[in-house]
Amino acid sequence: MDAKSILIWIAIGIIAGWLASIIVGGGGLIRYLLTGIIGAFVGGFIFRLAGINIDLGNAYLNEIVVAAIGAVVVVLIARLLA
Repeated sequence: MDAKSILIWIAIGIIAGWLASIIVGGGGLIRYLLTGIIGAFVGGFIFRLAGINIDLGNAYLNEIVVAAIGAVVVVLIARLLA
């Protein structure tokens, strides 16, 4: 994995975490990044398990949407456990 891929991955995580914070509330830059990256894994797992394939015309946009949905799920589960 090269530096460009890592930066794109971080940017997608931050955007997804920010979108999740708009939906469920709160957070700072580090929280956006962490929830977005964890959400990307969770969202990818959920979408793959359900057999759902999102095609919005842009691969990055697809990843952001899946990661944001996963981040919302992560935040809601964390709140239930807390």
